[in-house]
Amino acid sequence: MIFESHAHYDDEAFEQDREELLASMQARGIGAVINVSASAEGMERTVELTQRYPFIWGAVGVHPDEVGAMDSGTLERMRELCGEEKIVAVGEIGLDYYWDKENHDRQKEWFVRQMDVAREMKKPIIVHSREAAADTLQVMKDARAGEIGGVIHCFSYAKEMAREYLNMGFYLGIGGVVTFKNARKLKEVVEYAPLESILVETDSPYLAPVPNRGKRNSSLNLPYIIEEIARIKQVSAAEVERITEANARKLFLM
Repeated sequence: MIFESHAHYDDEAFEQDREELLASMQARGIGAVINVSASAEGMERTVELTQRYPFIWGAVGVHPDEVGAMDSGTLERMRELCGEEKIVAVGEIGLDYYWDKENHDRQKEWFVRQMDVAREMKKPIIVHSREAAADTLQVMKDARAGEIGGVIHCFSYAKEMAREYLNMGFYLGIGGVVTFKNARKLKEVVEYAPLESILVETDSPYLAPVPNRGKRNSSLNLPYIIEEIARIKQVSAAEVERITEANARKLFLM
């Protein structure tokens, strides 16, 4: 069965058919899903999804674009929710200089403080990093994030940066972008990284793979991602599915 390591089924994009879509997942080969929070409100919605669906687990955290609304109460609530049985990670957290919605120093501050919660609660982290390669790596090294562990979600940097994270013991989250023709850099990363260090993800409802690029994404598109990884690694799709599922279970569920 396929393990979806990063989706946002609490997103409003699924308001019309969420129940029908999620009900179809297991029969179509999706064995487990990590629903990842992006805001304080999303943390609550994520917990609700984990309680309703046996195959959904959750991560609680605040995306860097949303940290302007954070305060100590948000962190305390995050800490409380980490005690829920099916909350298995802190995320998604990190730095985003692409949209630049929040001051960089403020992003760094809340990234570190959320990592502190993960360390305290013994949860891995799900890291968002966009157009912030050097700062993300430095903040994580300063915070000794290798002791916490986790995954660099939607990995988008070059092989040299992948090496840094692999040396820290982090997994690389590979999604639909790997199927794009112009994704040469990411294809090189997939070729370089051991399959035992890769997780598959969709980031649903975003970043649908070819042939559904531009449409709303869902975990049902994961076979396209798995097939492309298999092509690059020159192994079977079944092997990619088996190893990435084992990786995700090791990180989140053991």
